[in-house]
Formats: sequence, structure tokens, C-alpha cells
Amino acid sequence: MPTALRPIDRPRSPRAVLFALCLWGALLPPALAQSACPAAAWPLWDQFVQRFVQADGRVIDYATAQQHSTSEGQSYAMFFALVARDRARFDKLWAWSVANLAGGDIGARLPAWQWGRQPDGSWGVLDPNPASDANLWFTYALAEAGRVWREPRYTAQARTLLAQVAALEVADVPGLGPTLLPASKGFALSGSGSRTWRLNPSYLPVPLLRAFERLDTPGPWKAVGASFQRVLEGTTPKGFAADWVAYEVPEGAARGAFVRDAEKGDVGSYDAIRTYLWAGMTPRSDPLAPLLRRRLDGMAGALRSAAVPPEKVQTATGQAEGQGPVGFSAALLPYLRTLDAGAALKAQQERVRTLLLEAPPGGQPPYYDQVLGLFGTGWMEQRYQFLPSGRLQLRWEKACPHQSAPTTTP
Repeated sequence: MPTALRPIDRPRSPRAVLFALCLWGALLPPALAQSACPAAAWPLWDQFVQRFVQADGRVIDYATAQQHSTSEGQSYAMFFALVARDRARFDKLWAWSVANLAGGDIGARLPAWQWGRQPDGSWGVLDPNPASDANLWFTYALAEAGRVWREPRYTAQARTLLAQVAALEVADVPGLGPTLLPASKGFALSGSGSRTWRLNPSYLPVPLLRAFERLDTPGPWKAVGASFQRVLEGTTPKGFAADWVAYEVPEGAARGAFVRDAEKGDVGSYDAIRTYLWAGMTPRSDPLAPLLRRRLDGMAGALRSAAVPPEKVQTATGQAEGQGPVGFSAALLPYLRTLDAGAALKAQQERVRTLLLEAPPGGQPPYYDQVLGLFGTGWMEQRYQFLPSGRLQLRWEKACPHQSAPTTTP
């Protein structure tokens, strides 16, 4: 008959072992503590890093002629590194961005949006204009990293960036109020007898806005949210978001009207798909959540009779064309979950599983589909969620609470 186990010999559950490792990790230096309490594996992130991220922290879209890197790509990757609890890579991504997109000093300039191979074969900034969506994601990733990793330097850099965005990329538009522009230059246009502002609804995720209201309380962020509401109300007649919208104000008038964008038209496609993604991630209790569900219900309606999201939609008429790539399906997962669109959600989940999550080697989707896949599936797998306060709730914080700041009521 087997000898009875002494208390110290009793087998421990995986949860108990994890707790013990985390407790032990609290006594170690940060580098050793991270290895003592590792984050859960994220195969899609690992695959993304292998395919698109250099060892020095540069994110490359190889499908472009210039093999370019963008501020958007760098900022997204920093967010994913935070979700993956990959601090070493987070630091490299940010260091590369500051050195190459911001000339080494984010206090002096906002990051340029595009860097890559120049016509003469050299490498450098291709377009110095900053992209406001990337700057907001840089800010958010830094602010949340400062909180969970207790790193004041990140928090200070986040505040520095946000102040520059408020000063350079927010404009007081007649009839809209303080409004986020896509960049500091080139989107406030003067014409014959009128002024026109070109805007991109996908540039402002509501959860980030809520975080900025706390990070910069005197700032314009509440008013920016009110402007965003007016943009959605004025540009979604059939329940579809557009890539770009235009707002025209007659000279001397106190307000204007939304008009068809002269360059981009009223198409909703590769930019607009993110508007549904951010809407799906917005907590149901957010004041803007009912508006988002109401004004963006067109895509859910389209998927009642189609197995695949359309690649393009004419937002004025609701006419759809083409089949969107698998990244569109991934981006719509949070949106469909929030709208309780059961059948459509299951269909898109199956498409994402077969074409993205379980794609064979050599058959993986291109860069942008992978990015949308990381956002959509990461949220669905509850690797991260946005709380009503805008704070990020990370799954690894629960497993390793000693390595993050104390939790507070959202």
C-alpha cells in the first residue's frame, strides 16, 4: 500500500503553482520576475513578430514598394507588446520610433507617419507629417505601460505626446468644436468662399478618448468626443462608416455641413473597418455606446444576407461590393459580439479560424490582416478589455498582480 504523502509532498494544482511562482517573482529583480511569472502564450503575436518586426524594433510592411514602416504600425505593435507582456520588445519598438520617426526627441516633434526606402535607395523619413491616430495609440500604450509596469518615464512621455496632439492636431471647427484632425498639416483646406476639413472617423477609438480625459483633465478631450458624435451622426445615413469625410463651412458662417469628400468619395473600406472594431470594444455603459450601435448597424445588417463582409460600401446609398479580406472578419468580431449578432458572429469566427488562426505556413494573410486579427481575436480571447474609465484590463495582470499597479475602481 502506498505510503501516505506528507503535506509538503502533496501535488499542487496548476493555479497554485502559478500563484507560488508569482509570489516568488515579487522578490526578484524585474527581469527575473517576468520569467518567474510568464504571460500566456499568444501564437498570433509570436507569428506577427517573426514576420514583420526586426530585432531593433522596426515594424515592416513588406508588401509596400518602399518596405515602409509607419507610426501607426509602430504604435499598434507597442499596444500588442503590452498585451503580450513583452516589455523588452515594447522598449525596442518605442526606442526605434523615437530615434527614426521623431528625430530622437518627442518633446520637439511628433513622430513622422512614414519611413522607408527613398528614391535614391537610402532609408529615412518619407513623409514627415504626423498621423494623429498613431500618436493617440503611442500615448495610450505609454500611459498604460507606465501604470502596469510602474514606470514614470512612460507616463511622462505619454503626457508630452498628448499635449502636442492637443496643440497641433486638434482644431476648433465651426459647428463641430474641438475636432481631431488626421494630421497637423494638409487637412484644413481653403477654397473659393469656403473652408473644408477632411476627417477620418476611424482615428478616434472611444476607449482611448476616455483614458485621455483622465490623463489630461484640462485638455480638449470631452469636447473632441462631442465632435466625434456629430461626425458620426452626420456621415452615416445608411449605418455605414466612411474612410474619409469632409465638412464644409461657408466663409464667415458659424457652422457648416458634411459633404462628399472630393478626393476619396463616400467609400467605406480599409480605414472604416476600424471604426466598427473600436465601436465593438467600447464598453456598453459608455455614453457613446448607444450612438455607436445605432449609427453603425449597417454592417451587421449586410452580414445577415452575406457570408463575408463587403470590401467597399458606398455610405450614401449602402451599396456594397466585393469581398473583404479575412482581416475585415477579425475586425468585426467585437462589433458583432456587442450587437449580439449570433449567426453572423459564428460565421466570421469560423472564417478567422481557418484563414488566420490556423493558416498553414506560407499561407498567412498579409500585414494589415494580421494587425486586425490581433486586435479582434485578442479582445475576443479576453487577453485585454477596455474598462469604462478607458483603463486597460490585461489578462496577465490577474495572474501576476504584483507586477502591475494596484487596481482601482473604473
